[in-house]
Amino acid sequence: MDVIALFGPTGVGKTAVAIALAERLRAAGEDPVAVSADALQVYRGLEILSGAAGPGEQARLEHRLLSFVPLDQTFSAGAFAERARAEVDGALAEGRRPLVVGGTGLYLQAALTDLELRPPADDDVRSRLEADLAARGSAALHADLAVRDEQAAAGIEPGDRTRVLRALELLEMGEDPVPSGDRSRLWTAHLRHPTVLCGLVMERSALYARIDERVDAMVAAGAAEEVRRAVAAGASRTARAALGFAELLEGDVEAMKRRTRNYAKRQLTWLRRWPDVHVIDVTDGDAEAAAAAVEQLTRR
Repeated sequence: MDVIALFGPTGVGKTAVAIALAERLRAAGEDPVAVSADALQVYRGLEILSGAAGPGEQARLEHRLLSFVPLDQTFSAGAFAERARAEVDGALAEGRRPLVVGGTGLYLQAALTDLELRPPADDDVRSRLEADLAARGSAALHADLAVRDEQAAAGIEPGDRTRVLRALELLEMGEDPVPSGDRSRLWTAHLRHPTVLCGLVMERSALYARIDERVDAMVAAGAAEEVRRAVAAGASRTARAALGFAELLEGDVEAMKRRTRNYAKRQLTWLRRWPDVHVIDVTDGDAEAAAAAVEQLTRR
């Protein structure tokens, strides 16, 4: 039985497609289970901000690896990889179809491959770099990175704060920020199980409109209050990295929308890197049609 992986930018409708697909698979006698591959939906207490599947959606499709990390704990892709691989392996052993669903490229890669992940962040190093980022900005740190490692800087946008910080952090820890070997091989020969990789895409203006609507809906649902509660609960630095966390603390909804749109562009860049990915256009918003296309791919 193949694993099915659904990846796409935030706001594209991954959860709706996963649920529609699960219903089709159940009608064919299968027992699917979703395994979330999202760096922020792991946190208990950030369900609104991270766009995690709600109770009604989870009633229609069982989701694993949602809301299981306390807000005051740091979490890494390495820790996620161990859990995600166990969930996928366990589902297959039980005869269930794993649907790996997410928008964090590294987490999806960690769930599907035996990718050897880098050391976890050193708190002292990260704190110092974060203070420098707050004082000087992402572009200045990117310039520092270019001086220290031109190749690493060339692969990172100056405005990508998370990746700039991580690259500098790895250099401080004596690690090479640029992975060795052919990165694309991780998606072919090194997949842990036969996998149907599906990338959900949407026409750019339609996606941006969806993102703006999604942010407005999050704010209306209480995302700003959720963020303030998280701060009061001692949210860790990795929890605070949630898309929109800092912006909502400052009351800047438009900045959250801009940051989310920029993040969606980086997610699409991840998508273009993968060989053998089946691209499915969901601009029309028809989750059922997209689910039928995915199901057809699994029957080939």
